[in-house]
Amino acid sequence: MVSGLGKTVSGSGPALTILTGVNLQIKAGESVAIVGASGSGKSTLLGLLAGLDSATDGEVHLLGQPLHQLDEDQRAAVRAEGVGFVFQNFQLLGGLTALENVMLPLDIRQTRDARAQAERLLEAVGLAHRQGHYPSQLSGGEQQRVALARAFVGQPKILFADEPTGNLDRETGLQIEDLLFTMNQEQGTTLVLVTHDDRLAARCQRRLVMDGGNLREAVE
Repeated sequence: MVSGLGKTVSGSGPALTILTGVNLQIKAGESVAIVGASGSGKSTLLGLLAGLDSATDGEVHLLGQPLHQLDEDQRAAVRAEGVGFVFQNFQLLGGLTALENVMLPLDIRQTRDARAQAERLLEAVGLAHRQGHYPSQLSGGEQQRVALARAFVGQPKILFADEPTGNLDRETGLQIEDLLFTMNQEQGTTLVLVTHDDRLAARCQRRLVMDGGNLREAVE
């Protein structure tokens, strides 16, 4: 839940207001798409919802925790326990194999059967045969499949996805999109998706529009 959320950035020039008075409530298990023009504040909002950044004003509650009252270490602990991420640029660690990248969230939580769980997720995304390869040895679509496996391996309560198909060709993007929604449905995860793709947004239960730092429900 978000109440009165605002974000202003100060620099050498006049302060830049990115978000103003954003209110939002997302139900457990719901899929929500946030759309809007480039620079409208979509990714900034996503970062605030996930506790990756701090707001200037307002309150953010994630998984029952008041992120606006927590320091970075405490916010990281909340994310580690119940949040998954998928980014446009994959965000895989180049020095780790596909399997090791997927195992990472489980290793952080010191999960006993991390390897077995990671292997199952890589198989689910069709990459069991590539688990020993490094990101540089994988195509963009394969890297995003690894990222999906990593996002879902810890069975997160909520998944944040920022332009998950933005760096992929149309055919590969459609495959990743299908995987994302299939895995999301199977695990019953809450999905918050930022995208400029109206067709992708239409697959979500709700569509919200960022416009000039304000958030509103899309009019169908």
